Amino acid sequence: MSELEPFYLPLDGPDGDRFHATASTTGPWFADAQHVGPPSALLVRALERVADGAGTQLTRVTVEVLGPVPAGEVQVSAAVERPGRAIQLVAAEMSAGGRTVLRARSWWTAVGDTAVVEGGAAPTLPPPDQGVLRTSWGDGWLPGFIDAVEWRVLPGPGTSWLRQRVPLVEGEEPTPTQRLMVAADCANGVAAPLDLSRWLFVNTELTVHLHRAPAGEWIAVDAHTVIGPTGSGTVSAALHDERGHTGRGAQALIVRRR
Repeated sequence: MSELEPFYLPLDGPDGDRFHATASTTGPWFADAQHVGPPSALLVRALERVADGAGTQLTRVTVEVLGPVPAGEVQVSAAVERPGRAIQLVAAEMSAGGRTVLRARSWWTAVGDTAVVEGGAAPTLPPPDQGVLRTSWGDGWLPGFIDAVEWRVLPGPGTSWLRQRVPLVEGEEPTPTQRLMVAADCANGVAAPLDLSRWLFVNTELTVHLHRAPAGEWIAVDAHTVIGPTGSGTVSAALHDERGHTGRGAQALIVRRR
């Protein structure tokens, strides 16, 4: 495997808002368009920098996909829409070539002590070292993003551990939540029920809910896809780190013959 580039190269220094999206972000659907995982994580990076992080936690983020996200130069902006000590609403967007390609909105809430009533989490998954390294994808899957992630498949129809092989932004260590967003958008591929050479099944959005902050490098996606009879589908996934269940992701799909 040739040396992989970070997902993004900053064009204006570490605190700038312009980035070059490298070939590590592209595919598997189209050779010149980004997988939505890396740009979703880049939007979360912007949200984390704008939100009042002292004593608050991200509990929900929705990324709306307004069109194909091209590789090359992109710009990111973020702002607090609803400030508050207990609840904040923070938004971000990504633009490329003069058009907005992604919009994100996120809720942040104050941290509290609820350990005495903690419960309801999904069962813990086997650890990453018990997964089988995935090295082949079959017809239709384009290189780029899928090579920039380590995939370890667990038994079952749609369960895999994922770990980035590259930084999100050159020179930075991704936060666990940034890593989780990269993995969460992979649920559609992890639980793919259709032949990619014959069908397109791309998501128009990604929503993630967190009941606790993720930790570490590895994120597991335990996903299930439903395809409806009229060209749409849904993906739902339990998201895990090595400590256990940390949240859930969902994607709405548009399904078409190639």
